[in-house]
Amino acid sequence: MKAIACLVAMIVLLSLAAIACGTGGKSSQEQASDILNRGLQAHVDGRIDEAAADYREVLKKDPNNKFAYYNLGVIDQTADRASQAENNYRLVLNIDPDYGPALYNLAILRSHAGSTQEAIDLYRHAIKVNDADANAHYNLGLLLRNSGQVAAGDAEVANARQLDAKLPPPPPLSPAAGATPAATATTSPG
Repeated sequence: MKAIACLVAMIVLLSLAAIACGTGGKSSQEQASDILNRGLQAHVDGRIDEAAADYREVLKKDPNNKFAYYNLGVIDQTADRASQAENNYRLVLNIDPDYGPALYNLAILRSHAGSTQEAIDLYRHAIKVNDADANAHYNLGLLLRNSGQVAAGDAEVANARQLDAKLPPPPPLSPAAGATPAATATTSPG
């Protein structure tokens, strides 16, 4: 009986210690998930600085959290901080090379930076991961058309429009035209 009382007392003390430390007994990854969710809500509510702070806090607890890096990239991309956004997307891809949203957004950045072939490769990778990504097909088609691969580009655009009938027909080709892919940077749940 005395052993059970000691065991109960020890469990109570450990529980109180966990509560006092503010963890409630959660692992670092569980805590990171809670903070990520808080950051996502702040992000959706337009409290961008708060969201960014939460995402950085997530990374202190879970340094390989691709969602935190991705969402920081979205914040940077939306704020026209292309190099920071690119860095965050590349960190995501170091963790998960097949994370489609990071591939797609990085392709947009690389296209705008004039790195057409890298953008084409990134879109192709995003399509390999998710062949139903109409926007990736569409943007790839525009890049191919503007880089002289008109037939391949037209095929990608046609494929994209089959996947999403709301996509517009491609703009007419002009010798000086550069591709301007549709940007859709969005937050990602954890």
